[in-house]
Amino acid sequence: MAKARGRGKPVRRRDKRGGPGGGRRKPCQHCRDKVDQVDYKDVASLRKFISEKGKIRSRRITGSCRRHQVQIARAVKRARELALLPYVNEGGREDGPRGRGRDRD
Repeated sequence: MAKARGRGKPVRRRDKRGGPGGGRRKPCQHCRDKVDQVDYKDVASLRKFISEKGKIRSRRITGSCRRHQVQIARAVKRARELALLPYVNEGGREDGPRGRGRDRD
């Protein structure tokens, strides 16, 4: 006789997610403030969306909606082009050059 599959209550995919970070997403900061367009000249607010290395943080980290994340990325790139934001943050390396362990001339 074959085994009966699916005994009991079926588990939905939504219900499987638990543990840390399984709660509600925080609302987009720009949607909450009713900002229509992200301004590239507002360097102080753009710095919140850049990591220590100078990379643009993802939506998952910043909590922005898709529309505003695209605008943030475009604004950061414009601000970098106009030298309002650095491409790479100054931080000096401790480990030296990466690669095969040899010096280049």
